[in-house]
Amino acid sequence: MGRRKAGGRPINGWLVIDKAPEMTSTHVVNVVKRLTEAQKVGHGGTLDPLATGVLPIAMGEATKTVAYIMDARKSYRFILRFGEARDTDDAAGAVIATSDQRPTDEAIRDALPRFEGLIQQVPPQYAAVKVLGERAYDIARRGEKVELAAREIRVDELRLVGRPDPDHGEFLMTCGKGAYVRAIARDLGQLLGCLAHVEQLRRTEVGAFNLDNAVSLEALARIVENETLPQVLVPMTTALAGIPALAVTEPQALRLRAGQPVRVAPALLGDGAGDPATVRAMRAGELIALARLEGMELSPMRVFQHGPMPIGTRE
Repeated sequence: MGRRKAGGRPINGWLVIDKAPEMTSTHVVNVVKRLTEAQKVGHGGTLDPLATGVLPIAMGEATKTVAYIMDARKSYRFILRFGEARDTDDAAGAVIATSDQRPTDEAIRDALPRFEGLIQQVPPQYAAVKVLGERAYDIARRGEKVELAAREIRVDELRLVGRPDPDHGEFLMTCGKGAYVRAIARDLGQLLGCLAHVEQLRRTEVGAFNLDNAVSLEALARIVENETLPQVLVPMTTALAGIPALAVTEPQALRLRAGQPVRVAPALLGDGAGDPATVRAMRAGELIALARLEGMELSPMRVFQHGPMPIGTRE
């Protein structure tokens, strides 16, 4: 690690944390900031306290790419408990209704297509969505009823992969932004006439980030102590893998970083010349800016001022 500067160390990149249960996403951010002493840290999408798995942590200039991770496709593996509805729609909440009915495997599989594709979903009462400027879960914790509007979400896949016993089912789900697994559990239980809630939830992927490049907070503490943090940092461009790259010259890079537009040669534009698009302006493998390409003009939207993370003896 490098010498600490005022306000923390200049660390730029993504860190993929394998979140432990009973921990909020904000708590994880605070622990990462304390361990690494990074100048700036944020997370790429809330993970429920009960849930475990992939929680992308943005550091330094990578915080400018958080919105792209928020919009990324996500994958989950989870276990539903049939026969109980809970106020939080997961095992952390209080039981509010029970049922003696248990669905067959065939009934579950027949119901799942109703939850795939573009569907309307009402978020759980205990959700991070805002109602008149206040988080829904804060209102629900006061014992007040929250009226949440249905919204469109995308579920790419929802599959039953195991049935440990009649009370439980194990599922895989891949979805887009804003989808709640807890709401899927609630609505599936109601459709099957048996009630249900999430008993276990593990996020396995967020965009290009997955469990293969994730570390626990305990492992991170050892990594920082051994001064090997750069070995587990993921480049900022990983969060932008779906955005086309456009190489720029050194003079163009300087202008873009100064917030000024540049002209690009038609030969660089390919068949999409003239179509407005967001691109990654790259110079010698380094991310310069996210820019709007329209015609032959490249206008910076997000500029990245970064260099390698300093390595050295901690003070």
